[in-house]
Amino acid sequence: MAPAAAMDAVTDMAPPLLDPSALRELGSQLDSPAVAKGFARDYTNMWDRRYQSLATSLDSGDDAAALNAVLSLKTSSAMVGGVRLAELARELEDAIRVRDPDRARLLLQKVAESGTETVEELQLSYNLRDR
Repeated sequence: MAPAAAMDAVTDMAPPLLDPSALRELGSQLDSPAVAKGFARDYTNMWDRRYQSLATSLDSGDDAAALNAVLSLKTSSAMVGGVRLAELARELEDAIRVRDPDRARLLLQKVAESGTETVEELQLSYNLRDR
């Protein structure tokens, strides 16, 4: 398989950016779609801080703080339906646990890209821009 074709195959296998049913399910579980939408708004507003906390802890070699940050990111991303970001966070968690800093740095870049895309899509799909 040619390199470009291999890259396309990897891209095709990537999970979807968002699963809208996750936020609907959260609203149903909370018996309040408005509370679920508020959670999604808080999630988008916290993205920059969450990412910076993760990046800083990885850069400083603080594995405990990095694990805490990546677990928070993984869980909250799954709750809002950020399927791709939750999966990348899971992979990053694995890299941190096995102390693979090269893989962690690579995944951190993918987390940054996917996180920005996830936040933008949530804001667009659910009209979450700050008022």
